[in-house]
Amino acid sequence: MVLIHVAAKEGQVAPWVLLPGDPNRARQVAEKHLDGAKRYSEVRQMWGYTGTYQGEPVSVQATGMGGPSTAIILEELVRLGAKAFVRIGTCGCLQDDLALGTLLGVTAASATGNLVKQVSGVEGYAPVSDFGLQKAMSEAGDKAGSPLLTGPVASMDLFYDKDTERIERLRALGVLALEMEAATVFTLAAKHALPAACLLAVSDCVSTGERIGDRVLKESVDRMVQVALQGLIDWGRRDVR
Repeated sequence: MVLIHVAAKEGQVAPWVLLPGDPNRARQVAEKHLDGAKRYSEVRQMWGYTGTYQGEPVSVQATGMGGPSTAIILEELVRLGAKAFVRIGTCGCLQDDLALGTLLGVTAASATGNLVKQVSGVEGYAPVSDFGLQKAMSEAGDKAGSPLLTGPVASMDLFYDKDTERIERLRALGVLALEMEAATVFTLAAKHALPAACLLAVSDCVSTGERIGDRVLKESVDRMVQVALQGLIDWGRRDVR
């Protein structure tokens, strides 16, 4: 079975998949963190790779930016046999006391657009991470000396959103950060009764416009990937087998 947007054959996608938005990040994860990684898809440069981590097969698949692109990719991954997902990405923090480079573990993702309603068929559906898988991420962060700040984020359809009043309301409600894909990942996974989690690195501050430097961002992303991989492996060995 070859699909339109993830041009992989059955058996090429591992049961456990990391989901960065950026295709270059997918390539970097494969080259730096996975053993024996081979690319199975390059359609529209949405690169996907499968390798191993601690002897376990793991895939990393770029989703592109935003919910619609992510929904296409995740749906096809499910059809190719994927069984668990961890979104790894960056975000803009809403809370001013969050330092750039902080790693977030996402418990829930407020959906500010209509895609979640369309996918779920439920008005007001609340996209949340799988408790066991997200907990494994937090435990892996603690063990690695990279503890996660855990809480809710909001998934936005517009990167350049001029609705400052809505952003302020989200801030007042304790939402930690803005990003673009977590709500879709959680909702599509729930639709298929599969677990999903999300880790984010704070790359900028929404209120001040401060942006992380390239070196610190790279270091933060590497820490995030290591936590995501270790958490995924620990969860899988403990809860699946």
